Amino acid sequence: MSEEIVNKVAQSQLVTLDLESYYPTDEIAVFDLKPHLFMELILKEKEFRTALQNNDWSVYQNKVVAVTCTADAIIPMWAYMLVGSYLQPVAKDIIYGDEKTARQQLFVQRIEAIDTEPFLEKRIVVKGCGDIPIGEFAYLAITKKLMPVAKTIMYGEPCSTVPIYKKK
Repeated sequence: MSEEIVNKVAQSQLVTLDLESYYPTDEIAVFDLKPHLFMELILKEKEFRTALQNNDWSVYQNKVVAVTCTADAIIPMWAYMLVGSYLQPVAKDIIYGDEKTARQQLFVQRIEAIDTEPFLEKRIVVKGCGDIPIGEFAYLAITKKLMPVAKTIMYGEPCSTVPIYKKK
């Protein structure tokens, strides 16, 4: 009296989406304005321009650069523009903020670039556990991306999901 074991999860036609596969692995370099300020507090235009002219920009070659200022200083907008003008010819991308902010922006960009055609009218499970900690921002971004095309969106693992969205 042997009954055949049926894997209902495999037969369910669920599409599992693992956000880890979209996690950005780009090298991120941080450009901090603080060392280029007078006494690391005040931006003096002439000295700032000289410091940028003498900076070795090649260290940012083909890297994503997060531009920030860790000093509690008032930085005029043109200073960020000037830094950007030096980074543009060498950097892969330039993002305002620290390394964490840059990684989040890259992650969201990768999610927004996902081709939704394979998910059209599908039952999608957004994987919930993994080796890389995925922030809440990514789960919001993938929900926003998939809702217009998905039949259903669930969170978790195919054997144990939490319903998020169902097309009416």
